[in-house]
Amino acid sequence: MTQQLSERREAGSRTRATTAPVSFAAELEFRNIGFRAGSRRILDDVSIRAQAGKVLCLLGPSGSGKTSLLRIAAGIERQTEGSLWLGGSEVAGGDRFVPPERRGIGLMFQDFALFPHMTLLDNVRFGLRDLGASESRAAAMAALDRVGLVHAAADYPHTLSGGEQQRVALARALTPRPQVLLMDEPFSGLDSRLKDMVRTDTLQILRETKSTAVVVTHDAEEAMRMGDRIALLRDGKLVQVGTAHELYRHPASLFAAAFFSEINVLQGVVRGGRVESPLGAVAASPRSDGTSMTIGLRLNGLRVTTKRDGIEARILSRRFLGSVDLLTLAVAGADSPLRARIRPGDLEADVHEVFVSVDPQEIFVFEDTSGLV
Repeated sequence: MTQQLSERREAGSRTRATTAPVSFAAELEFRNIGFRAGSRRILDDVSIRAQAGKVLCLLGPSGSGKTSLLRIAAGIERQTEGSLWLGGSEVAGGDRFVPPERRGIGLMFQDFALFPHMTLLDNVRFGLRDLGASESRAAAMAALDRVGLVHAAADYPHTLSGGEQQRVALARALTPRPQVLLMDEPFSGLDSRLKDMVRTDTLQILRETKSTAVVVTHDAEEAMRMGDRIALLRDGKLVQVGTAHELYRHPASLFAAAFFSEINVLQGVVRGGRVESPLGAVAASPRSDGTSMTIGLRLNGLRVTTKRDGIEARILSRRFLGSVDLLTLAVAGADSPLRARIRPGDLEADVHEVFVSVDPQEIFVFEDTSGLV
């Protein structure tokens, strides 16, 4: 019952939210950032630019350096190499270091960090101490109204659902109208049924305020939903930066391809300008004959049919996943079984012998893949 009430209150608050005032958005640029903690190198020559009024997503697995970049931007950590620029001015680098409170950067923590002993109103007005009491109250009430929670201004954080707490944290971060808003895994603690709704509302508010936002996430789909640009990191290094379409359709490495979707990995070799594999000739290549290649094939890029079209294969297992059937297939010459996602009903349940071919848009070929998988 409590969960249902929270969800109804979440849904109802969306209709009450008002348009947000425009922020003082600025460009944030990391230039050749390096960061060490003792003998451990956490960031290595990272250069990324967050455009004014746009959302940049820092994407990567745990330990890739995403949160360290965020902490450097906030002034919580100080880089050991490179410089940080905000709105065209250097704020950290060499002998220069602007303290966090003077940067005009807002930080929204993963756990929201709301003060449990303060009302929602007092939580939101906490960062407005330079304003008078009446002005700060008016600004905080307007921010709560913007996120649909003005009716709960006198309530305390523990009375709210996770999604509502997230909205209060967002209101508090945006009320001082920062030049850049930093968000560290902002939706990771939300119920899956609320995550999409709250993420959509958050993105709408960021668009309305024309905020520059840097969002840390380990979820590729979330990065694609939110980011105007995505910076993919691994082991403290920048792997690739670009739009969601660029990273998905033109991955710079096997690691990048695998981060955005499940893939089959096969070995191939160049012969006569083509990359030969257990699935036949899968791509053209300018490399010399005999060059070893590694092939990444997305699961939806493996076509499966009973027609004699392609390479013979045998279905080893089949799992119904709702919108798709997941197949595991044995293919002669492949080092391990291959997987495919097909529409339910495309193959009869008693079919075991099939033929497979590849969708050329879902296959990627790389020559040097050492350490990338």
